Amino acid sequence: MTQPTGPGPGEVPVCPRHPDRVSYVRCQRCGRPVCPECQRPAAVGVHCVDCVREAGQRAPQARTAFGAPLRQGAPVITYTLIGINVVVFLLQQALGMAWTYQWVLVPARAAGEPWTMLTSAFLHGGLLHIGFNMYALWILGQFLENALGRWRFLTAYLVSALGGSVVYLVMIDPASRAWGGWVYGASGAVFGLFGIILVVLRRLGRSASGIVAILVLNAVLGFVIPNIAWQAHLGGLLTGLVLGLAYAYAPKNLRTLASVLAPVVVVAVLVLLVTTKLASA
Repeated sequence: MTQPTGPGPGEVPVCPRHPDRVSYVRCQRCGRPVCPECQRPAAVGVHCVDCVREAGQRAPQARTAFGAPLRQGAPVITYTLIGINVVVFLLQQALGMAWTYQWVLVPARAAGEPWTMLTSAFLHGGLLHIGFNMYALWILGQFLENALGRWRFLTAYLVSALGGSVVYLVMIDPASRAWGGWVYGASGAVFGLFGIILVVLRRLGRSASGIVAILVLNAVLGFVIPNIAWQAHLGGLLTGLVLGLAYAYAPKNLRTLASVLAPVVVVAVLVLLVTTKLASA
């Protein structure tokens, strides 16, 4: 055990962080002199900034019900995803359809351009299209990013986008006109977030009736309004439900494993599905 030493006889106490400043006030934890700039109020007396930092590092971090670090401030990943979608949409308007066509999902081209199953999720066909998807992402993302944590949320978004594309491709008949058509939009990813929030709200014991109503409405619109890829909505929703179950119901000591293993297994299944479909097309 060590004991803080003070200045020797005749020595003037100075702040260790600012040796040019004399201070007769001492930190209640370490006993060193502390100048006004380095003082932090405590229950009794003051603490120095070094002791406050050390105590903060040792303190257990507050976490959400799903094990994510409890953060304050803006949902960074949500805003970043919205920003990327908006920037890509502006590029679409500036560079035209020829540029957009390079990144859309065309089932007939998917074997040679597998990346389009993900890049197509960042493209949109108009202001209404991107407006609805980004509004939904903003609403759902603020809650889910804080509840699940940044990396689980980002993973869920991307894997749901992939799930939407894969299920769309798997459900399309190679003999139909849609096989040579193109599809794009963030709806698969957004419906994945809908699936996750359904599970999360149920896990928290909260009502999900509003989310269910939105899903039913969109399901009806998918069959009534032409040119809506309801298959991608379904794929994203199913993917989100599976990931949501893994995130929300994994035992506390297995949360990290489940957070990694669940997306890996889902992606592996999606790859198997699309590989089988393209091999038989």
